[in-house]
Amino acid sequence: MIPFFTLLRREVARFLKVAVQTVITPFVSSGLYILVFGVSLGANIQLESGVSYLAFLIPGLMMLGILNNAFQNSSSSIVNAKFTGELEDLRVVPVSRSQLIWALSFGSVVRGSVVGLITYFVGGVFLYLQEGVWLSIAHPLELIFFVVVSGLIFGKLGIFAAFYAKTFDQLSAVSAFVILPLTYLGGVFISIQHLSPFWQQVASLNPLLYLINGLRHAILGESDVQVLPAILLSLIGLVLFHILARISCARGSFHRW
Repeated sequence: MIPFFTLLRREVARFLKVAVQTVITPFVSSGLYILVFGVSLGANIQLESGVSYLAFLIPGLMMLGILNNAFQNSSSSIVNAKFTGELEDLRVVPVSRSQLIWALSFGSVVRGSVVGLITYFVGGVFLYLQEGVWLSIAHPLELIFFVVVSGLIFGKLGIFAAFYAKTFDQLSAVSAFVILPLTYLGGVFISIQHLSPFWQQVASLNPLLYLINGLRHAILGESDVQVLPAILLSLIGLVLFHILARISCARGSFHRW
C-alpha cells in the first residue's frame, strides 16, 4: 500500500499547492451562484415539497462542485504529467495500474469533498441569514456514500479522458460539452417535477440526475428520485468507469504527443 498512499499524498499536496485555483475559486463561484439564484431569484420560486428554493439549491451546487473538481483533478494531473515527462516514470517504478488509478481517484474525492464542504458551509450561512435555520443533514451515511462514489466516478472519468487526450483543449471539450450540460440538466437548479411529462422522461435518462438527487435526499430527506435506484446506478457507474479507466491506462498514451 506504500505506492498507493505515496501517490495519494502527492495528489492532495498538488492541488493544495494551488489552493487559489482549486479551493478559493470554487468558494467564490458557490457564493455567487447562491447569491444570484438562491437569494435573489429564489424568493420568487415556490416548490411543491415546501422546501425553500435556497435549501433545494445547495445540494445541487455541492454535487456540481464535486463532479467538476473530481474530473479536473485527475485529468489535469495526468495531462500535466504527460507534458512534463513525469508520467513516463510511472512505467518503471513499482506501481501497479490499480494503485495508480485508485490513488488518482481518491485524490479527486478529497478535492471534490473539500469543494463540496465549502459549498455546504457557504450555502448554510446564506440560509441562516435568510431563514434563521441551519441546513441540517437528514442522512449522514447517504451523504458520505454519494460524495465518495460521485468523486470516484468522475475521478475515473478524468483518468479515462486524460490518457486519450492529446491536448488540454480536448479535456476542456469533455468538460464543456459533456459534463456541464449533464449537470445543469440533472436537476441542479430545477426540480424535474416542474417539467412536462415528456421532459421528465427525458431527464430520467440523465445518469447525473440520480447522483444529484441522491445527495439532495441525503441532506434534505427528499428528492425527485428514489434513493435506492440512485445508489444502485451509482455503483454501476463506479464499476463501469473503473473498467474504462483501466482500459485507458493499459492502452492510452503515457507520453506527450
